[in-house]
Amino acid sequence: MAEGTSMARQPAAMVRVMIVEDDDVTRERFARAISSDPRTTLAQAVSGGREAIAHLPAARPDVLLVDLGLPDVHGIEVIRHAERTLSDCDIIVITVFGDERNVLESIEAGATGYVLKDCSDPDLVDHVLDLRAGGAPMSPGIARMVLKRLRARGEPRPQPSAKVEAVLTERETDVLRLIARGYMHSEVAAKLAISPHTVGSHVKNTYRKLAVNSAAAAVMRATQLRLLDRP
Repeated sequence: MAEGTSMARQPAAMVRVMIVEDDDVTRERFARAISSDPRTTLAQAVSGGREAIAHLPAARPDVLLVDLGLPDVHGIEVIRHAERTLSDCDIIVITVFGDERNVLESIEAGATGYVLKDCSDPDLVDHVLDLRAGGAPMSPGIARMVLKRLRARGEPRPQPSAKVEAVLTERETDVLRLIARGYMHSEVAAKLAISPHTVGSHVKNTYRKLAVNSAAAAVMRATQLRLLDRP
């Protein structure tokens, strides 16, 4: 809970973030970025996986920001634990590891976002807020890798009937295509010259129409139906 803050500033609406990062300088940079933005608050910052697992119940973060290369427990184990024990916690990986194995194992363990450490401080906060708003922030190269992997799985693809192709509007398809490429909601809004609120509305409509509840699932479903293949 925030202390000494006015209710008019809506402290309860601030996104609580827990950081798991073993490098002191990087951890402190992330902590400053989260603490300095009025929309986010630092729930806790720890340096190891075991410490993170021990403190998760008390910290109860809205967003868990976790590195993979921890000195004691691999970050994927922390993700699995958080996924099992905190039903309302969104998980984003921020790491230097952009290889396919780490990306796919993190997503399978429960991470919804995956970004590389070269992002700027403002981008870091935007990624956290985008994740909490229902997005699936990924560095563009990571998003392309995931999409390519989905397309290469060889799963049976339902043939898109005229009814299915008509489900998404042209603008909803434009929004989903950009999300599939790794753009955040704010970036999608800028590219399409619409407001972030309108982007959010299109995303929610897309989830409803495709019967999914996440950006990753929406991209997978649309890919299976080849809705993103059309120019």
